[in-house]
Amino acid sequence: MTLHRSRTVRWLLWTAGSISLALGIIGVVLPGLPTTPFVLLAAACYAKASPRLHGWLLNHRFMGPMIRDWETHRSLTRRTKTVAQVSMVLMVGLSAWGFRHQPVVLAVLLIAALIGVWVVARIPTRQR
Repeated sequence: MTLHRSRTVRWLLWTAGSISLALGIIGVVLPGLPTTPFVLLAAACYAKASPRLHGWLLNHRFMGPMIRDWETHRSLTRRTKTVAQVSMVLMVGLSAWGFRHQPVVLAVLLIAALIGVWVVARIPTRQR
């Protein structure tokens, strides 16, 4: 990946990557918010804006393998997608029960979950 020449574009990409990474990290604990797409987006933004941050993500203990795998294959295994989607559904189910008396919060939670499952489903699948 090549570093973008414009300082403004690099700053915008760095900002988008940082926001995306933050959302991905929040998605680890927030039901319905997918982690993988946000981390992959952060890596793509950092690849164009900051080789140092891109390298840090590539070598990160937890996120690195996922990013290296994505950059190599541009797809996820069926197992990875299944684990992601089942985890989201289980966590949303638990949260939905807790918010069952707050219809607006429950609706937002369920819509976010549907979007999360849909986003993961749209990622190309490959054989192991």
